[in-house]
Amino acid sequence: MSLANLIVTLVVVGVALWAINTYLPMDRKIKSILNVVVVILVILWLLRGFGLLGDLGSIQVGG
Repeated sequence: MSLANLIVTLVVVGVALWAINTYLPMDRKIKSILNVVVVILVILWLLRGFGLLGDLGSIQVGG
């Protein structure tokens, strides 16, 4: 993952999240949940991109 790709992706995600929070009329609780989900997904994407988190497809839930 190149540094330019990382920065562009983070800027796009940040601007999109800002636009959603600013211009879409939603309940405050829904916006909070959306913000948390996006932040968690970005953190997982960064961890996977830097090799700190293995392939997410190999994770199994249950038996």
